Amino acid sequence: MKRNNPFCRRRLLAAMGIASLCLAPAWSQNPKSTSAEQGSQYARLGTDNPVPVTSASGAMAGNDHYLIGNEDVLAINVWKEPDVSRMVPVRSDGKISLPLIGEVQAAGRTPKELESQIAKGLRDYISEPEVTVIVQETKSRRFSILGQVQRPGSYLLNGDMRVLDAIAIAGGFRDFAKVKNIRILRQQAEGKQLSLPFNYKDVVKGANPGQNVELQPKDTIYVP
Repeated sequence: MKRNNPFCRRRLLAAMGIASLCLAPAWSQNPKSTSAEQGSQYARLGTDNPVPVTSASGAMAGNDHYLIGNEDVLAINVWKEPDVSRMVPVRSDGKISLPLIGEVQAAGRTPKELESQIAKGLRDYISEPEVTVIVQETKSRRFSILGQVQRPGSYLLNGDMRVLDAIAIAGGFRDFAKVKNIRILRQQAEGKQLSLPFNYKDVVKGANPGQNVELQPKDTIYVP
């Protein structure tokens, strides 16, 4: 009689429901969180050393058009090869050093081009190497602003920045800055230095907008 008691059956079903909830795997409670999504947030150096992929301000993950430069820091990952995978800086001669293949020219190449170059060198040692290159730090893309500004120093060159952008980043001028005689010093390929004039008062009035040039890596702005 006790087994057919409706009250007993309701209590038994309720207890079974609670137990099933407690035993449910964690992933079933959050089906949107997949291993693929979690894995996309990391660049693995080897198999046991996840390194966060930083944003474009500090890294260029997935940017096929970015040209690697001297002093950039690269995360080189060779799938299932932790002894080859590592974080390396680009030297002043534009090269990096890797196990097995030695020196590789990195500066002037995109991450995709460098991936292909490294994979080609590794084929003599590893069957079908899968290589990923991520620019962790874009130290080569910087400009300097010196002289009579509030915060002189070296700054990261983000996107299409111009002279007015640089002045704003540096906090504007000091009281006695000669804003009509600003110079942009630019290194040319032949080793010569180009000096470009910038008259702040003319530019902000729209009289000479061409002087507000787009900045290039390693430009130096001097405000007397």
